[in-house]
Amino acid sequence: MRVTAPVPEHHREPLGIGESRPRLSWRTETDTPDWTQKAYRLEITGADGTVLTDSGRVESADSVLVAWPGEALGSRSRIGVRVRVWGEDGEPSPWSPLTWAETGLLARIDWTARPVTPDRETADVPLPVALLHRTFTLDKAVTSARLYLTAYGVYEAEINGHRVGDHVLAPGWTSYRHRLRYQTFDITDLLREGDNAIGALLGEGWYTGRLGFHGGRRHLYGDRRALLAQLEVTHPDGTVTTVGTDESWRATAGPILRSELYDGEAYDARLARPGWSEPGHDTSDWSPVTELPLPEAELVAPTGPPVRRTQTLTPVDVLTTPSGRTVLDFGQNLVGRLRIRVSGQAGHTVTLRHAEVLEHGELGVRPLRLAAATDTYTLCGVGEETYEPRFTFHGFRYAEIGNWPGELDPAAVEAVVLHTDMTRTGWFESSHELVNRLHENVVWGMRGNFLDIPTDCPQRDERLGWTGDIQVFAPTASFLYDCSGMLGGWLRDLAAEQLARADGTPLLVVPDVLPSGFGGTPHAVWADVAVLLPWTLYRRFGDLEVLRTQYPSMRAWVETAARLTEEGGGLWRQDFQLGDWLDPAAPPDAPGDARTDGDLVANAYVARSADVLAETARLLGEKDHAARYEELARSVRVAFAEEFLTPGGRTSSDAQTAYALALCFALLPTERQRRGAAERLAHIVRKAGFRIATGFAGTPLVCDALCAGGEAQLAYRMLLEKGCPSWLYPVSMGATTVWERWDSMLPDGSINPGEMTSFNHYALGAVADWLHRTVAGLEAAEPGWRRLRIAPVPGGDLTFAKAAHDTPYGRAEAGWRIEDGTLVVEALVPPNTRAEVELPGDDEPFEVGSGRRTFRRPYTAPAWPPAAVRNPFDGPE
Repeated sequence: MRVTAPVPEHHREPLGIGESRPRLSWRTETDTPDWTQKAYRLEITGADGTVLTDSGRVESADSVLVAWPGEALGSRSRIGVRVRVWGEDGEPSPWSPLTWAETGLLARIDWTARPVTPDRETADVPLPVALLHRTFTLDKAVTSARLYLTAYGVYEAEINGHRVGDHVLAPGWTSYRHRLRYQTFDITDLLREGDNAIGALLGEGWYTGRLGFHGGRRHLYGDRRALLAQLEVTHPDGTVTTVGTDESWRATAGPILRSELYDGEAYDARLARPGWSEPGHDTSDWSPVTELPLPEAELVAPTGPPVRRTQTLTPVDVLTTPSGRTVLDFGQNLVGRLRIRVSGQAGHTVTLRHAEVLEHGELGVRPLRLAAATDTYTLCGVGEETYEPRFTFHGFRYAEIGNWPGELDPAAVEAVVLHTDMTRTGWFESSHELVNRLHENVVWGMRGNFLDIPTDCPQRDERLGWTGDIQVFAPTASFLYDCSGMLGGWLRDLAAEQLARADGTPLLVVPDVLPSGFGGTPHAVWADVAVLLPWTLYRRFGDLEVLRTQYPSMRAWVETAARLTEEGGGLWRQDFQLGDWLDPAAPPDAPGDARTDGDLVANAYVARSADVLAETARLLGEKDHAARYEELARSVRVAFAEEFLTPGGRTSSDAQTAYALALCFALLPTERQRRGAAERLAHIVRKAGFRIATGFAGTPLVCDALCAGGEAQLAYRMLLEKGCPSWLYPVSMGATTVWERWDSMLPDGSINPGEMTSFNHYALGAVADWLHRTVAGLEAAEPGWRRLRIAPVPGGDLTFAKAAHDTPYGRAEAGWRIEDGTLVVEALVPPNTRAEVELPGDDEPFEVGSGRRTFRRPYTAPAWPPAAVRNPFDGPE
């Protein structure tokens, strides 16, 4: 038996955390079947090894987000934590490895440094990346050193010529007016007794750079970049030397002439300043900086991991386009940038253009809209030069290489993949290669669009945190990756911006950068993220505190929705809803023209969010609130049935999404209506030739709705359809990520003519949640996976499927295969959990404890394919 090192909160790297009483989680690894924890003991030590807290033996099975047992920590506190556990046999485990954690600067008074800016005038043009520099002398040896760092803009820091950390686009993007994130770095090994220097590159990033579509705007948050750095050095005698940003710093421009999120970077290596971040560098021609007041926004420590370089890819093909241009194909639509090795004469400029697809053999740049997505590198002419952009990123599979000196060796170019460095936690595999590729596309789409915030696309002049997209995709996301810390921090930004509004409506994008008046009215599905995303995180990670933290935001939205229904006579009525956005029947230039009435979608979501909020209120002990929101949900259901349902279960919008919402959100009050809705959904799916007919609202639910109506094989038939529109149509067209539109590329290889299309957009990949839960049969039966549900539903022409998920308790697996008329189901249940198992053909589910399990049942696979595309009993069209 082995116990893993405790994890504070959701921090994989607990340096500079912002919690003074961090909750602790650990896992027990054992092959003993049915193992459950009976007790634990936590020990907390100080930096010098002194035991600060010993919990003693605590009789409890809890091992996830266990309350901090000691005194609250102050700023800069460094502590070690270890744990041991007891099982039913009464024998203690060995002590776990020690986790070292350290708090950051927890109070505003801890900041003695002040932001400094190199900018003196406001300019509505791209700015060169600034270099900032300060030298200092340490007259004593260094015991330890920390650098606390943030910026209005994006930064990279160097100490004595060495890069600090490996973060990309730090400090990331937050709602700057409310919250500004800082990072903490251990720089002990970079300092020395005597002369030292600290330097930083400072780019525009999201703070002053161009943001938004239709040309976007600059200076959305301010017109001057700034750096806030505080270096604290502890010496052997316990004294501390502090070096912070102030007016003694100097600034200049360097070789990066511009570096923008949308348009790319221009780098002139002839302007490089060797040794610029080392002591002794001549800064006599540098300019003074201007000191600014400490930010009014709250300075917050990260709750999730930073953006990092996570992978590199080499070209799989070198193409020559019809116009004679050279294009590298990396075989995968990705998010990141290129790294090149090149030699040539000084002044020679290489151009790097990026796009997700080719159209008629040329780089397909129209979906970029007004994003240039172009990097240029001007050589200095000294040997082999290596270049990778600093403060930009692109969504691309194809890269056009222009003006390469000499013959291009494709091995000299690689693609560097960037995204928030979350831990992978979920996997899926089946006997169907196209379904496997679909799932892989979902994974790559999440990787590309989880870049500090959950974005809508990575390639065009947008890349914003659209709330509806993550609301529908969160169940899939939280299975595939541990995104708890990242999305928990993003939700705090959402709440800060929402609660600053008089109407309590969550915004369409967070952080909010939309033009004034755009999206000013509330929209269901998007606004409901305030309720449904915290609920998803609670269900997947078992974190009740995320509900407690977000409860004011959750209530604010549902109170607004209640007011809207009251003003509408019991239903929310609005001239326009985004609704079932990107229904495949919508014209290219009108993506909101869905077959399902927007008011139907909106009121279905009001009922759903009110239900969830009522349950949240009960969990938090708010009984009066729970009763209020239960009544709201009930009243909306009654009004919904009167307005949108017939006694037989037909919906006023005779569309897949309408029936999926009604079935999955419990909006059908009678058994006759439930049966009728299920039958009608199956009927219209057959009449559609098993093609998908849903947008954002319906796509996550339609397969579950079919299964709820007893039509699991029909759900499989939809899943496996390859005609357009369908999940597998993009796969059959060579897609390596999920598309924004079902037909982002038309069958003839041309790009959808609409003004808005992306080939990397995760929302429609929400079907992967159904693959995990139903096809493979693995889901959480209780919040945080304390109990599992193993309930595979074989179907289609699949002969096996399996899923795995690293739960807070350890690895869980479920899968099945068909062998000679036998269904073999295999499961792995983590220690300290139990699982409910429901197998095809069994009358009742049963329960098992932890360990590996194998179950066998006689099984006759359903006829495949099922009934013809068009049911002969439907009558004439």
